Amino acid sequence: MTQKYENPVVELLFQLADDDYLFSYRGSEWLGLAPHIEEDVAFSSITQDTMGHATVYYRLLEGLGLGVADTLAHMRPATERKNSILVERPNGEGVYMETPRYDWAYAVARSYIYTTAKKIKIDSLKSSSDQSLAEAAVKISMELYYHLLHWKTWFVQLFNSTEDARNRMTKALEKVIADCGDLFSYGDAATEITNASLIESEQVLLNRWTEYVKPVFETIKVAVPTFGKPERNGRNGEHTKELQDAINTMSEVYRTDLTAAW
Repeated sequence: MTQKYENPVVELLFQLADDDYLFSYRGSEWLGLAPHIEEDVAFSSITQDTMGHATVYYRLLEGLGLGVADTLAHMRPATERKNSILVERPNGEGVYMETPRYDWAYAVARSYIYTTAKKIKIDSLKSSSDQSLAEAAVKISMELYYHLLHWKTWFVQLFNSTEDARNRMTKALEKVIADCGDLFSYGDAATEITNASLIESEQVLLNRWTEYVKPVFETIKVAVPTFGKPERNGRNGEHTKELQDAINTMSEVYRTDLTAAW
């Protein structure tokens, strides 16, 4: 692999890996706190799948000589992360296992928006010029089908439920969309990534996402949201303090013994 080609592959892999890593972490914080036991099991399963997807990407990076997959996941500081701002946001007020006062409407809205965006990216990656990425996308899409069905069901049912539920979902969706400015961005590496035919352009994917979610938004009688220009672009390492706090918590056990086989 030439250096010119390897650079955008590495950049895109870090974006994909870091997105799923942080999204999975925020999902794991709902363990034992979901609305009912069946949802606790379902959400935990989705979270486990998503961490598995992150692992696939980190291992591809390991294969390119970037370091051990676990180290890439746990030890890189926030300034080196490439995830979108959306996935680093906390679930709500409080701290898990202490005083969690999380917002289920926000969890549903974020999960639906993130998972539909992920579906659009995965579909594009199936035709990637990088064979390893294309093969990974095919495998991931099998599990993603069920994730999409799950979050679509919650999203539609809550919006079409009681007035209180609809109001909560409306506020949650507005909060989610405010952090989606970099969701389809490739950051400063956009030209390299698209020129290498690794994935389609940002605008193509955004347009496809808009068409994909339109029927669902028609069902809940809400206009399809538009993503504004991001105040921060996580793809360029621009993050909130919330990200480093999350990394510190997520990597706490790993850091206790860096020589252990995890």
